[in-house]
Amino acid sequence: MGLGWIFMVLFLGLLVLGVVALIRWLGMSWGDRPETQRKTPLQILQERYARGEIEREALRALRLLSQRFFPFREATLVRLA
Repeated sequence: MGLGWIFMVLFLGLLVLGVVALIRWLGMSWGDRPETQRKTPLQILQERYARGEIEREALRALRLLSQRFFPFREATLVRLA
């Protein structure tokens, strides 16, 4: 009986922490959440080219296809001289 108040304080503390965590999560903008940060097709191509997974000609061809099917996306392209 004498220690019941300790559990009540612990419960209330955990409840407050849960509410604070929920408010912070709900207050995040959608762009800040990890599941919404996705790479564009051109960024993926650039990374694959940088790692040497695809050749320059393949990058050019895939970049043209990507620009044709995703013309609304802007990305910094690798300059191929």
